[in-house]
Amino acid sequence: MAAPHPTGLFDQKVVVGIADMAVSNNQAVTLATYSLGSCIGVTIYDPVAKVGGLLHVMLPESSIDPDKAQRQPAMFMDTGIPAMFRAAYELKAEKYRVQICVVGGAQVMDSSGFFSIGKRNYQTLCAIMEKHDLKITAEQVGGMVSRSVYLNLATGEVRLKVSGQSEEVVLCRN
Repeated sequence: MAAPHPTGLFDQKVVVGIADMAVSNNQAVTLATYSLGSCIGVTIYDPVAKVGGLLHVMLPESSIDPDKAQRQPAMFMDTGIPAMFRAAYELKAEKYRVQICVVGGAQVMDSSGFFSIGKRNYQTLCAIMEKHDLKITAEQVGGMVSRSVYLNLATGEVRLKVSGQSEEVVLCRN
């Protein structure tokens, strides 16, 4: 059973799968995604509108499969970020208020670093952020561990669980 929420509602966890995203203004919801290895999880949160989103991106650039990007924009950084922001704007989020947290981009299952998908995902994300004059509020990227991330839509708090560690840590408080 879900835990009671301060507003009297019950907390609901919405799980965002690989190459997927969710955006909501329901304060009883916590958005979650698991096992971010080379993938990157991006959370956005507008503390005034209480709108948040979570994106679980697999690959940096949609140019490798434009048809797939059309059907599943969250698979790619260059199509997923704009799609998530557009959905948040529809719920009255404002670009200048949005706080952004980034998790993942590890080098897992590629010990040689030949593909460097995690690094390329992060570089593409940074280029998009710079192009649109967006600032990352908090991040934990790179390394060789997988991570899970949770965004509480009532508070904007972003929590992080690192593989091999027993405790969740607060990545960002809004």
